[in-house]
Amino acid sequence: MNSRARIFIAEMIGTMVLVLGGCGSAVLAGKQIGYLGVSLAFGLSLLVMSYAIGGISGCHINPAVTVSLAFANKLKKSLVPIYIGAQVVGAILGAGILYAIASGKPGFDVSAGFATNGYGAHSPEGYGLFAAALTEIVLTFFLIITVMATTHPKYIPSGFASIPIGLVLVLIHLVGIPVTNTSVNPARSIGVAIFQGGWALQQLWLFILAPLVGGILGVLVYNIISSENN
Repeated sequence: MNSRARIFIAEMIGTMVLVLGGCGSAVLAGKQIGYLGVSLAFGLSLLVMSYAIGGISGCHINPAVTVSLAFANKLKKSLVPIYIGAQVVGAILGAGILYAIASGKPGFDVSAGFATNGYGAHSPEGYGLFAAALTEIVLTFFLIITVMATTHPKYIPSGFASIPIGLVLVLIHLVGIPVTNTSVNPARSIGVAIFQGGWALQQLWLFILAPLVGGILGVLVYNIISSENN
């Protein structure tokens, strides 16, 4: 199997696990574990997958990470479509598996909530468009700054980048869930929005655009402060 096929399969599986683990915890056990439990599920999903597939693809499992690394010239631009295609396919697979499981419970109604991202009337706590956009941009900025810093050649301890990256995703979800249900990942948003339909698809543009903007800002700021460029 060639390297591009391995990358595609690894990113597909990793994103599927992220969506099933993170969104699945919200849909299947959200009432029992609350925001903290869901935040931990997302962070642990990323942490585990970082060690499982990091050696194959780098474990982006997020188009915002892929685009940011390509923008930073840390990823060949020719590989970007492979990464993003795999991530979107994986997210849809994960959401599909989650839908199949959740629909096995009598009374399940996907329109009542499927861990989809939203603003205004569809924000968990009623936050508007500006607050949602700012939240997604800033939180993705946090994520990319962490990715850039912990994968820097001078980062110590080497080989432990997965831990702070997983932990920052927990922090990001603790802040963002009340506002938007936390995206910072266009693939994750696309996967569940397809199954929810309706308003989730109408508002999906924000959860594609804002993470990409936040990611590029993260690269720009990190390049200013990094000794790698001094």
